[in-house]
Amino acid sequence: MAKKFYAVKNGKTPGIFETWDECKKSVDGYSGAVFKSFKTKDEALAFLGIESSSNSGIPIDVDSSIASDSSCVDGCIASDSSCATAYVDGSYNIATKEFGYGVVMFHNGEELHMSKSFSDAEMASMRNVAGEIFGSMAAMEYAVNHGITNLSIYYDYMGISKWCTGEWKTNKEGTKAYKAYFDSLKDKIIIHFQKVKGHSGDEYNDLADELAKSVIF
Repeated sequence: MAKKFYAVKNGKTPGIFETWDECKKSVDGYSGAVFKSFKTKDEALAFLGIESSSNSGIPIDVDSSIASDSSCVDGCIASDSSCATAYVDGSYNIATKEFGYGVVMFHNGEELHMSKSFSDAEMASMRNVAGEIFGSMAAMEYAVNHGITNLSIYYDYMGISKWCTGEWKTNKEGTKAYKAYFDSLKDKIIIHFQKVKGHSGDEYNDLADELAKSVIF
């Protein structure tokens, strides 16, 4: 496996780490953590806004496993800046009534991880589904803010797509707000929904789940 550099912009200990385990210690339990993995240290430094002693940063190539498994939908390739793929999942802590989301985003050949926790009492009644809804919305927001016009969202709870398409009725305030947000973006972005089976060994679905858990446990 090719070596990666993990740059943590927002976390317990911002900086660059050379292993996922080290990076995980910095972001686990940190709400709003922002971090990315890179193939070169110069790219990681640039992400943190630190000038490298070397100006020979090399553009990131897309791992073949990413390109073939998740980042190529309807002819949209991972290196296309207008295209992105996101894996989203949610988690719920029954003891604290908190829920959170985890997002693994692929854009421009880079892998971005996002996670955040919430304590909204009404949304918490939906448990982990609330987190997955917020994760899907976070992926959409990221896409719009970064000029992405073609987004594929991989999810494991059926409502993530069916509330947006109108196949399921939106009976709760949370699902109504989710559908309204999706509708507000229709003229800005094309969103493809892709169902994956939860806890089935899918690498990035499992990682999204782990990120969601990390901010509430």
